[in-house]
This record gives sequence, structure tokens and C-alpha cells, in this order.
Amino acid sequence: MADQEVQIKFSELDLSADILSALDAMGFVSPTPIQAAAIPHLIEGKDLLGKAQTGTGKTAAFSLPLLSKLNLDQRKPQAIVLAPTRELAIQVAAEVKNLGKNIKGLKVLEIYGGASIVDQMRALKSGAHIVVGTPGRVQDLINRDRLHLDEVATFVLDEADEMLNMGFVDDVTWIMEQAPETAQRVLFSATMPPMLKNIVQRFLRNPEHVDVAGKNHTVDKVEQQYWVVKGIEKDEAMSRLLETEETDASIVFVRTRQDTERLADWLLARGFKAAALHGDIPQSQRERTVDNIKQGVIDILVATDVVARGLDVPRITHVFNYDIPFDVESYIHRIGRTGRAGRKGKAILLVRPNQIRMLRTIERVTKSSMEEIQLPLRDKVAEARLVKLGAELEAEKEHKAVEKFAELVEKLQESLEIDAATLAAILLKRQQGKRPLFYVGADPMVAAIERDKQRRKERRDNPREGGREGGRSFNNQDWDTYELQVGRDQGVQVKDIVGALANELGLVKGSIGAIKLAQGQTYVQLPKAMNSETAGKLAKLRIRQKEVGAVVSDFDDFRESRGGRGGERRGNGGGYRGNREGGRGGEGHRGRREGGHRGSRDGGNGGNGGGYRGNREGGRDGNREGGNRDGERRFDRNRGGDNRGNYRGERGHGRRTNSSES
Repeated sequence: MADQEVQIKFSELDLSADILSALDAMGFVSPTPIQAAAIPHLIEGKDLLGKAQTGTGKTAAFSLPLLSKLNLDQRKPQAIVLAPTRELAIQVAAEVKNLGKNIKGLKVLEIYGGASIVDQMRALKSGAHIVVGTPGRVQDLINRDRLHLDEVATFVLDEADEMLNMGFVDDVTWIMEQAPETAQRVLFSATMPPMLKNIVQRFLRNPEHVDVAGKNHTVDKVEQQYWVVKGIEKDEAMSRLLETEETDASIVFVRTRQDTERLADWLLARGFKAAALHGDIPQSQRERTVDNIKQGVIDILVATDVVARGLDVPRITHVFNYDIPFDVESYIHRIGRTGRAGRKGKAILLVRPNQIRMLRTIERVTKSSMEEIQLPLRDKVAEARLVKLGAELEAEKEHKAVEKFAELVEKLQESLEIDAATLAAILLKRQQGKRPLFYVGADPMVAAIERDKQRRKERRDNPREGGREGGRSFNNQDWDTYELQVGRDQGVQVKDIVGALANELGLVKGSIGAIKLAQGQTYVQLPKAMNSETAGKLAKLRIRQKEVGAVVSDFDDFRESRGGRGGERRGNGGGYRGNREGGRGGEGHRGRREGGHRGSRDGGNGGNGGGYRGNREGGRDGNREGGNRDGERRFDRNRGGDNRGNYRGERGHGRRTNSSES
């Protein structure tokens, strides 16, 4: 297969001109083994069973034939791709769009729980050539008669084993039954468990078998480490790592275009030679940026996944995952940017505590283990700066102009009436710029780690005391309460609040206190010790396109609710395991069912009558879109993980009528 990979070129495969031009523009000449083996069969229309590990290029393997055979005049979907998680669905759809960027009028639609089903129905009505979706939402839209499969020519199951691991076997089987008899069926999986073999035997007709499973060698060449985000913000963490690691050139991976610009600007302002790289930058400028890092004009690329695929710069010694990727395949592509030309590379991942499960998934799939590291304290960073400065000065000692500068030193001593040591100190102070050569006082990271330890101890000692609706202390010593001018009346949920604070302000889990969602406003505890940059972002914060107008408030009545934050309802069984951040995490955890609770299907009220099977995506059968049934407002995945205040018999009111209020 190695010889085949070298010999075969995309131009030799029966792909359309639009596809070949897109591949050429992206710098892709030869297919990967899975692509070389699968594409000819798929173009012929044969069913296919592909056994391929993540990171082998299977998305393009099934996408390229699909795109080559599209009829752009057909409004109904011609291809359905099922993926286990919303994050993977988004990623696959993005890659399909990128590969088909030269196909005028191409419509690729991603559909998944946790987003507006109304918007997705509207998009389907206006037509879509390829639909990429998660099983729960796909099934819901078929049942609502909004997604029609009668003209589907190709049906793809991606990461099929992971889909079954997450409990989607019934959903997948049901959806496959709706597909036309004539549709080509394609299934990709890293493993072949018995349950999957049953689906293969039942639905695939004389499939071609393609097996390129085996160890992905990218991870062999790269040393992998991770740091659990706590104590300081990620920007500061990046600065410490970049200054203390022995780097030549680096890529820092973030999730969004906006983050590439913001972080690159932040690093530039602190003296790093950095540049942003994302899909909206014109091709000529992207090429110039890549050339700049090759030539040493810049040392750090802050990039999104798509633009960095295939990037080959031998200088790159380090890959920093500022944001954890949505899936393992992206992670493998990312770390493959280092360890080039036979050299050893290094990859460091910044991971939030609620993302540890995704980290373990990466380790399991790549058959590797990551070493947990601690950031260097800032005094160590200052020492590293002084050592670097010393080395630079050492190199200047013999410079022929030094004598002339010595004369200037004497003149300045006379005019300022100071000795040489004081003058040298003044010049050092100017030299340090925004990178201090020493610090005064304790490193805030130490204090924050101690606070974290203390909070964990308090939770162990007082597990039932009031907290952030399930554990967090309400003491006001460390917190200010802010009133945000958005609430239930504006359709805002707890997950929106948490997501905005985490993503826009960069606050970590331990830096968001209690949250109380009311009709027209929301109260949230935030740290007293916010820096000016974070406070500035809070002042401009928007949630669901609405300015929140945050003001400090004396509200302190957080104790009323006992449900778990953002979807974990203790005692009511409606919470969803593994995604307590109200749907913000990107891990697609086992048991989550796109945000749902295993056995309770998408967070339906498990303790209030078993959460009835079939209440997927916020409830059908008389309970659509969180509608009322028997006076009980059920958890609705489309509305996110907000259960706070949605109590039995509440009918949309934010107040709990319990014994303390009766």
C-alpha cells in the first residue's frame, strides 16, 4: 500500500474537474491509503465497509466521490452522513464544504441537537445536496416530515463503532430502514464489534472491504503533554510555555477565526513574533505567512484546523493545542505538523477540567499516553528571560561599536549625576519592556491553586451545603454578583450564560460562581479579582446577539434551587452525564446522546416518570419543543441544558413553589 500511495495521484482517479482544482489549490497531490483504496469503489457506486483508524483521511475518502456525482439541480438531499457527535458533524460538514468550494451552488447542511431545529427545518426547505447529522436530530426531522430520504443516493455511517458505543444502535437502525433500497451504503469504523457486524450484514449489499487499520505513526514521533487549566488564564499560560520551552517555531491551534486574530495580537503586543492563519485570509497572504515562518521572519502561527492541514514546515518543533480539538482526527492532524523530517516534535494540550474525558479518548484511540505537566511559576519565567538576555549580551561583547557606547555611558553618568550601576539598572528596566525580569509578590497561580484545593476540601467536608446550584459556595468574599439584562423572556438558558463567560471572557469553570436565571434578567457570581481585560470584555458581552449590560448587584438569593447546573438535576434524573456545562463541552461523551442522559433520552425527566423513551430532541408526541404535558415542563435538548427553575407544575415560571415559600 505504501507503493500505491506514492504512485497514485488524485488526477488519475475519476474525480470531477472542480474537485481536482480544489485539491490542487490545497496542495493535495496523492491520496492517503484509505482514499486510494476506497474512492474507485465509491465512484462505481458499490457499498463499502472501511476499517480505518481516525487520522487516515476517511472524510475525504467518502466526500470526494459524493461531490463528484452531485446533481446540483436536485433540491432534496442526495447524501446523508451520520456522525456520532455534533462536533464531528460540524467538522465533517466543514471539510465537505472546503473540498467542494469550487462547486458553485453547493449546499451542505449540518443538523444536530443543541441548535435551533426551526433554523434547520428552514434550511432543509430551501434545499440541501448533502446533509451531515447526528442520529437523534436526523430521526426527529424525518419524523416531522421535514427531512426526506426518498432521493438519497448515498448513505454514510462515519465513526460507526463510536455511534454504537454511545447507544445510538436503535436510532441508526431505524434511519437506515428509511433509506431507499437503491441507496449506496458506506460504513467507516476503527473497530468491528459484533453489534456493528449485524448492521453490516443487514444493510450492506456485497460490500467492498477496505482495511487500512493499524497504528498511526504520527504519534510515535511526537512527545505529548497536557496542562489542566487552572489558576491563570490560557493566554498567560501560552506566554509561559512559549518562553520556557526550547522552541524553534510553533503552531498554536485555536477553534475560531476570531481567536486566531485575538491571540496573535496578544502575543505580538508582548514581543512574540506571531501571525494569525485562518480560512478568511486571502490565499496569497496565507502563502506569504507560511513562507515567513519558514524563513524565520515569524516564529509562531496561531491557526485554525482547516488551514493548517498539510502544512509542512521543518522548523516547527512544537504544537500547542490552546483549544482541545473536537475529535481525535483533528488532534492527529494537528500534532502531525511537528516531528517532520525525521525530527522529534512536541505537542502540549491545554485542557479544561470538564474536557478530561476527551483527552482520555484521544489517548485511547491513538494508543498513547500524555504526561501531565505544571506551568512554570512566573519567577522561573523571569529567570529564563534573564538567561536569554545574558546570552544576547554575551554575543555583543566583542562588537566594534561597544567603545563608542562606553563613551556615551560616561556622558550620561555626568549629566544625570548617577553611577554606572544605577544607569545600567535604568537601561535594564527599559530593556525588559512588557516582559518583566523580576516579579514582586506571590504568583497568582499559586493562590488560585490553593483556592481550588480549599474548595475541593470544603465540598468534601460539606457536600450538601448550598452552592452553584449543586456544590459551589455562596460566600461573597471572593465573588461579586452581576445582574445581566437577559433572562428566560429572551430565550436565554444557563448554557448560554456559561458558554459566553467561558468562551468570550476566557473564564475557567472555577471562576464562575452561582447562577440564577429569572424572567427578564440573570444573576451570576464572578470573581472579585477580575483583571481589567476580562472586565472590559464583560462590559461588551453579548448573549444571543443581545447586549447583557452587566452591572454589580446586591442580589444573593441563590439558595432556592437544588438542581445541577446547566442540566444536571439531582434527584430528578433528568441531567445529562458527562456534559454538566449545559451543552458547552465538545466531547460527545458516552451516554450523552447529543446532550441527553442514557436511559432518559436527552435529559427527559428521568425521576418524574422515567423520562419516556422517544422524548428525543426536546420531546415529540405532544411535547414538541419543550411543550407542556400534564402540567410538567420537560427538559428540552434544543433549548440547551437549562433545568434551573423548570420545576414540576411550573409552566414556564422561574420560581420554585416549595415549602419554604408556601
